[in-house]
Amino acid sequence: MIIEIILSIFLGILFGIITGILPGVHPNTVVVGLLAISPFLLSFPFITPLILAVFIISVATSNTFLDTIPSCYLGAPEESTALGVLPMHRYLLNGKGHEAIVLTIIGGLYSLILGVLLTPILVYTLKLIFPFLQKTIVYLLIFSVIYLIYKEKKHRFLAIIIFLLSGILGMIALSFPNLNQPLFPLFSGLFGISTLAISLKSESKIPKQLITFPKLTKREVLKTIPISVFSGGLVSALPALGSSQAAIMGTSLLRKTTQSSFLMMIGGINTVNFVLSFVSIYVINRARNGAVVGISQILEKISFNEFLLFISVALISGGLAAISTNYLSKTFSNFITKVNYQYLILSIIAFVIFLVLIISGFYGFIILIVGTFIGIIPTLKNIGKNHLMGCLMLPVILFYLL
Repeated sequence: MIIEIILSIFLGILFGIITGILPGVHPNTVVVGLLAISPFLLSFPFITPLILAVFIISVATSNTFLDTIPSCYLGAPEESTALGVLPMHRYLLNGKGHEAIVLTIIGGLYSLILGVLLTPILVYTLKLIFPFLQKTIVYLLIFSVIYLIYKEKKHRFLAIIIFLLSGILGMIALSFPNLNQPLFPLFSGLFGISTLAISLKSESKIPKQLITFPKLTKREVLKTIPISVFSGGLVSALPALGSSQAAIMGTSLLRKTTQSSFLMMIGGINTVNFVLSFVSIYVINRARNGAVVGISQILEKISFNEFLLFISVALISGGLAAISTNYLSKTFSNFITKVNYQYLILSIIAFVIFLVLIISGFYGFIILIVGTFIGIIPTLKNIGKNHLMGCLMLPVILFYLL
C-alpha cells in the first residue's frame, strides 16, 4: 500500500504541474475525468478508492503552487490568482518575475505548515462556530467591500461603478445556461488580457530576469502568514466563497499591504483554502471545492486515519510542488526574455481567445471581451484592481442576502 501511495503522490504532482502551467486547464478537469474512468481503474487489484483520493489531493495541492506561473509570466489567471496578476506583472517588468513566484511559494509553504499545525484546533472549534459564521459572513464581506472602496480617496465613485459593472458581468457569466467554466473567460478578461493589453499599448519590454530572493522582515512574514491561514480557513468552511473573497478579507485585515506581503497572502490563501477544506468535509461533511467533492464521491466517509493521511499527503505534495515551482519559474525567466515581448503578448492573447472559444464557446468570448474593457478601467484611472472582484463578491453577497 505504501508504494502505491508514493507513486500516486508523484503522479499527482505531475498532473498538478500540467494543470498549473497550462492556462485554462483546471484540476477539476482531471477530477471529472478520473471519476469517469474510476470503475475501470478500480478493477485493478493495486488501485483502491484511497489511492485515487491520494492522487486527487496531490494534484490539487501541487496545482495551488504551480498556477502562479502562468499568472506571472503569461498574464492568464484563475480565480485563486487573479488579484495577484498586476503585482506579479510589475515584478516581471522590473526583472524580478521569479521573485514574485518565490513570494507566493513562501506564502503557500508557510501557510500550509501553520494550517496543518492548527488543524486540531480547527477541528475542535469548527462545529462550535460554523452556525455563527453562516449568519455573519455576509456582513464581513460587505464590510470588506466598503472598506476597500473607502480607501480609494480620489476615485470612490468610480470604484463603486467598477465593482457594480464587474459584479453584473459575474452574475451574467455564472448564471448563463450551458456555459462551460464561466470563470475562465471572466477572469482572463478582467485580470489577464486587460493587463496584457495595457502592456501592449505602452510597448513594455521584458528586461533580463534576475534570479533574486525577496528581502522580507520577520514582522512582515509573521503578520501575513496567520492572516492568510485565517482568511483561507474561514472561506474553506463556507459555501460560495473562494480564494478571491479570502484575499479581499485578508487585505482588509492587513490594512497596510505591500506588494510582497500581498503576494505571500495570495500564495498562502490559495494553498490553505484547499488543504483546510479537509477539515470541513471531516467535521461538518461539507465539500467546498471540486477536488474534495471528487474525494467524497470516491470515499463514502473519511475516517480519522484517512484524514491524517490526507493532511500528510498535502504536506508532502506541497513541499515537492514548491521545489518544482521554483525550478520551473527559473526556466520561464530564462525563456521569457528570448522572445519578442509584443509578439509574445499577441500570441498569449490569441491563445487565450482560442481556449475560451473551445472551452466556453461564443458567449464565453463575449464575456472575455466585455471583461477586458472593464478590466482596463482601473489601470487607466490608477485605482485598485481588487474592485474587479465584484464579479464574485456581488453574486456571493446576493446569494446570502436573498
